[in-house]
Amino acid sequence: MFNNILRTNARGGTIGMIESLFEKTVDYGKTSFLLVKLRMLNKTSDVVSSLLAHTVVLIFALSFMLFLSLGLAIWLGEIFGNPFYGFFVVAAFYGLTGIFIHLFLHKWLKKLVSDRFIEQVLK
Repeated sequence: MFNNILRTNARGGTIGMIESLFEKTVDYGKTSFLLVKLRMLNKTSDVVSSLLAHTVVLIFALSFMLFLSLGLAIWLGEIFGNPFYGFFVVAAFYGLTGIFIHLFLHKWLKKLVSDRFIEQVLK
């Protein structure tokens, strides 16, 4: 086979074929690189848009919880006779809930968030 290439090389045909093969290989490499860049852009835009949508929902949910907590604290303050007591009760509830989540649900929440992020990236 090598002798055949050398014989064809003497006539000039093989050099043209090798150059053509080299150009096609370079074009293939450039196209593959462009495809990888476009896929990364698609994934990044998908993750960012999903994150933005979830952030907007989270902001509204947190606003709802804030005003609900303030209303509950004022209402409990009226029941207990002192406005500060209502705020202390609501703060204690959130403190105990935070400790419970940290002690018992921290690993589960971490896994849930990381799985969701990986799912978005690989989608």
